[in-house]
Amino acid sequence: MAVRIRMKKHGRKHRHYFRIVAIDGRQPRDGRVIEELGSYDPHVKNTDDRVVLQPARIRYWLSVGASPSENVAIFIKKYLEKWEQKEKEAAEAKAQPAQPQAAPEGEAAAPPA
Repeated sequence: MAVRIRMKKHGRKHRHYFRIVAIDGRQPRDGRVIEELGSYDPHVKNTDDRVVLQPARIRYWLSVGASPSENVAIFIKKYLEKWEQKEKEAAEAKAQPAQPQAAPEGEAAAPPA
C-alpha cells in the first residue's frame, strides 16, 4: 500500500477547510483516511496560525515511507519545526511542578490549617 500525506477537503462553498491526512494513494481525495495529522484553514488572517500539525506523527509516517503531496511538503518544510518547538515547550511546562503563588505585598499569607 502506497501511503500519501495529502489534504482532504472539508468546509462549504467559499469557506474551504482542509485536513492533512495519511491516506492510501489509491483512495479519492475525500476518501477513507488512515490517520489525521493536522489541518489547514486558508481563511485565517495570520499566516502562522493557518496550519496545525502533529509533528511526531508526521515524522513517523515519513519514516515508514509515506510521501507528501506538493502542498503538504511545503507545509512540512515551513511549519514542522515551529510545531515541534511548541510540542517541546508544552512537554516542559507539563513536567515542571506547579509552584505556589505568593501573597501580594502588604497582605499576610493565610496560615495553614
